[in-house]
Amino acid sequence: MDASNSRGRVRLGAVLLVLALAGRARAGGIMLYEVGTPDLGLAAAGYAARAQDAATVLTNPAGMTRLDKTQFLFGGQLLYGSVQFTPNSQTTPSLGTNTGGNAIGFLPGGGAFFVWSASEDLKAGFAVFSNFGLALSYDAPWVGRYYVQSATLIGLSMMPSVAYRVLPWLSLGASANIMFGVLKNEVAVNRLLPSASDGTLKLDSNTWGIGAELGVLFEIAKGSRIGATYNTPISLNFGATPSLTNVPDVLLRFQTPLSLGMKNPQGLMVSLYQEVLPGLALLANVGWQNWSQFGKVDVQIANEAQSSAAVNVNYKDTWHAALGAQIQVAQGWLLSTGISYDSSMVSDQQRGPALPVGSAFRIAAGIQHPVSESVELGFAYEFLWGGSLPVDQQRGPLSGRLAGSYNNTNLNFFALNVNWKL
Repeated sequence: MDASNSRGRVRLGAVLLVLALAGRARAGGIMLYEVGTPDLGLAAAGYAARAQDAATVLTNPAGMTRLDKTQFLFGGQLLYGSVQFTPNSQTTPSLGTNTGGNAIGFLPGGGAFFVWSASEDLKAGFAVFSNFGLALSYDAPWVGRYYVQSATLIGLSMMPSVAYRVLPWLSLGASANIMFGVLKNEVAVNRLLPSASDGTLKLDSNTWGIGAELGVLFEIAKGSRIGATYNTPISLNFGATPSLTNVPDVLLRFQTPLSLGMKNPQGLMVSLYQEVLPGLALLANVGWQNWSQFGKVDVQIANEAQSSAAVNVNYKDTWHAALGAQIQVAQGWLLSTGISYDSSMVSDQQRGPALPVGSAFRIAAGIQHPVSESVELGFAYEFLWGGSLPVDQQRGPLSGRLAGSYNNTNLNFFALNVNWKL
């Protein structure tokens, strides 16, 4: 960050190299594997190798060559998140005791995926989905209001794709990820007067970015395949002038343009699908995401001497592993289950209330059943455990010290999907 820039512009963010974690940096950071598809019932195990329906447009475009017909899949999803802060005795007393309530609650989600079969070896696809971001809203006036009151960072993606079977055992695929980014932030400003109400700082910006996903699928033998994907970074060059209300004139100098460069991280995913017995298949993943180059910042006024309303936050790379199974229990009935782990993108020392994330354990189960020759229905549930997320932040006299923990954090995903073979 160039604090000496005379016009108050802040250029933050750096290039994120994500190797291919089929589709992006899921859940170790703020990118989700969950978009309402059958993958949810596997906790994403086999993500880049499953290739059993049109969702492969996202998870590995090379997998489209395995689909023998033109297909359309729609996944609807409901998320319920329980994320509530509990302050401890180290929190500045003047901040009060209001915990802010549940910062997430219910959020809808999902995606639509289409694969067109041009020939046995050539396929084209298109997908619309959102799996990047987070939306938080705290009750006012909560103890962390001088750090964040509400925050939204969302990426909405459109993904045209193409795949070709080069050899009977080798398929290649590529997608463009055209992303529309939305950034909103609201934070209270401390006026340091007992009788004065808080001021407000708001930031609102949106932008477009484009990246690519490259995929490869090796079909080693019948019922045995390995898939890998690589995602390029997507630059989201947010820029806006903060809006300040009910603040002293000395703070109006923060109403200068901010350039908040972020990158949707690149990542690598390698997945395995292996049939071990008739009706039983095992699936697995390993992945890496380069969140250390994410570039996200908090926006707040912590003290009158700071040079900008932007506060840089340090993040770190994350790792992913998953294991799952698919079991054919009866004619047409397919059960799935899986577990996964993603490491944290932020240390306990750096974690703040604008992005209360940590490591994540997932456990999931799902079921799929054809209702006709051309239509298959599926339902899945996944439980994500975040556990305890300690916070201890002191960024200046106007913000005060915020110390405590998000206890028993968890997310619950419910998905219903339909796959239609034309």
